[in-house]
Order: sequence, then C-alpha cells, then structure tokens
Amino acid sequence: MSTGRAALEGIRVLDVTQVMAGPFCAMQLCDMGADVIKVEPPGGDSTRRMAGARGTDSAGFNAVNRGKRGIVLDLKASGGQQAFKRLVGRTDIVIENYRPGVMRTFGLDYASLAPAHPSLIYASISGYGQTGPSASKGGFDLIAQGVSGLMSVTGEPGRPPVKVGVPLTDLGAALFAVSAILAALHYRHRTGRGQYIDTSLVEAGIALSVWESAQYFAEGVTPEPLGSAHRMFAPYQAIRCADGYITLGAANDRLFQWTCELLGHPEWAQDPAYANDTLRVRNRAALVGQIEAITVLQTRDYWLAQFDAAGIPCGPINNYAEAFADPQVQSREMVVDVDHPTLGRLRMAGAPVKMSETPPRANRRAPVLGEHTREVLREAGYSDEDIAALVT
Repeated sequence: MSTGRAALEGIRVLDVTQVMAGPFCAMQLCDMGADVIKVEPPGGDSTRRMAGARGTDSAGFNAVNRGKRGIVLDLKASGGQQAFKRLVGRTDIVIENYRPGVMRTFGLDYASLAPAHPSLIYASISGYGQTGPSASKGGFDLIAQGVSGLMSVTGEPGRPPVKVGVPLTDLGAALFAVSAILAALHYRHRTGRGQYIDTSLVEAGIALSVWESAQYFAEGVTPEPLGSAHRMFAPYQAIRCADGYITLGAANDRLFQWTCELLGHPEWAQDPAYANDTLRVRNRAALVGQIEAITVLQTRDYWLAQFDAAGIPCGPINNYAEAFADPQVQSREMVVDVDHPTLGRLRMAGAPVKMSETPPRANRRAPVLGEHTREVLREAGYSDEDIAALVT
C-alpha cells in the first residue's frame, strides 16, 4: 500500500540538459520524487519550439520535463555561473548533456565543483563519451544509431538503412544514466562520497545490441537486418493473415510444438529441419512460408483468438491510437491527463514502473519558461534586488 511518500524525497537535482537524453533521465528521478530544477539558457530548451509549439511551450517538451521546476540562467555570464555554483551547494545530483568541454569552460564541470562538494554526484550524457578520438563531436540519436550498428540491423533485408522508430540511443543513455545515478546514491549513503558518471548515446546503442554482439563475437558473423524476425528464435516475427499482420512468438521447442498442433501440422515439430532453434532460424524462410500459407486463410482476429486460447504468445500490431486505447494500457495508467496554462488539456504517457509504497508521479506538467527562477534563487539566499539584476 502506498505510503504517500516518494522514493527520492529530499533529493535535489540540477538538470542542465536539453532535447531528449538528459531531460528524460532527469524526469525519471523527478517522477520518483526528486526535486528537479531544470536550468535553461535564455530562450529556453530548443524543444520548447519544436513542431506543434505554442510560443515557448510544446507537447514534446512536456513529454520529457514533467514535474520539474524551471529556471533560466545564462551560464555564459559570470552572474549565471555564480548562481549555479550557489545552487550546487544545495544539490545532490547534477545532470548535463552539453558537448564535452563546454561545462569546463563555464567552470561548472565535475573537476571544478567536486573539491568544494565531495558528496556531489555529477552525470554527463554526450554523443560519444568524454574521452576517445570522437569525444568532441556533437551527438544526435540518428548519428549514434548509425555509429553503434543499430541501423545496420534495422529494416528489411536489401532495403535502404532505417533507424529504430523511437530515439533508442537517447532513451537508452538516459536510462543507463539513471541506473548509475541510483547506484551512486547508494554508494554515497555508505561512504559519503559522490562521483562522476560518464555515458553516451553510442555506448547505449552498443550496450542494447545484446543478441547482435553475441552473434558477432561467438560466430564471427556480421548481423544483418531481418525485418521483424529474431536472429536467435523462429518463428518469432510478424505473420501475415487474410487482412494484415499479427506478431507470433513461438520462441522455444514447447511453443513451437503447440504452434504446429494448432495449425494442424504436428509433424512439423518432428521435421529434422526444425528440430531446434538453431535449425529453425537457419530454415526460417521455409518455415514462415509454411505457416503463412495457413494463416492467410483467416483474419487477424481469428488467429489472435486461436493463439491466445492455446497459450502461444501473439499480439496485434497496433498504431499509437490503438495502443493508447488498449484496455490493458489504460488499466496500467499509461495514459495521463494534465492541465497546462498554455497548451490546455494534455495527454501524456504515464510512468512505466509501479511501486507499492512510493509510486512514481507522472501526472504533472512541465514548467513554463523561467517559471520558478525567482522561487529557486530566493531559496538559495538571493534577495529580490539581486534576482532582478540577474534575471535582467
């Protein structure tokens, strides 16, 4: 039963990030109860003006900045740098995703701040990491998907390269940073010492390539795109029906046998060509051809009902309208409604984890530009006169 408290209650975060990876990382901590202060430059995070924006507010910005308090500081100016340093004195975690070296030019990098704040946890998220020959390059999800190998295995064989449909390296780097930050908090609880965290989009793309790297290292085979198919299991992909496609996940010998029986061909399970996963993957094209020769005779709804009844993993291929209307998705509170002073009633994706005592909070809007600047600076000891001079 919920205690009404938050897991990260009492933890303060300075979020000096823009666009996707850094903001999404900080938002996870915010959902879990941290007081996240979004530090934006004059003019704001660039996603405030992305497609569909109204002035300096957009649905995209809200999607990765909900629940935060927002301030504007010019970190290129000495006044902004001094204000940031004062805020660090009241902060547990700093997250930044500038190009490597930028925070150092401001005198706000970990090496500059840590001597006076040894318990500080400082996370940098960049395109390539803080070291190495490509460290100085800017990083975007599209570029990282290409560099990491993800684009080489995405899409249909023989077709032009395509990226994963969601910004996977951005989001992956964000989540890896969250896990490292939480580990660093645990370490600090035991030792009193903070530490520096360095992760990148390219490393996220490589780390998420679990099956692909295993195949490459174990077999010396360079993985190629397989469309919806799996490189380690078959049949495990989109399957054609009379009116479209469904997904079918017969990913082990037992499920394959059940699938053969349901389709009226139990002898397939005894065929030497399909005796195990290795052989079924090797002979995937022939196997899927045999399956689809049967599934094209009935509709998607028919086969979904048949496979479900037999306990064989399957599912529809939803668009987002269908996904968000799914009763399961709605019952898990993965759609939340939020009121915004500029954008009106917003619908957003909810929190993907459920916690019995300290449930995350996903039903809060993002700040309007500079909404909490005066409030946060007053908390740091600035007078109204000082704030007026700094904000101007």
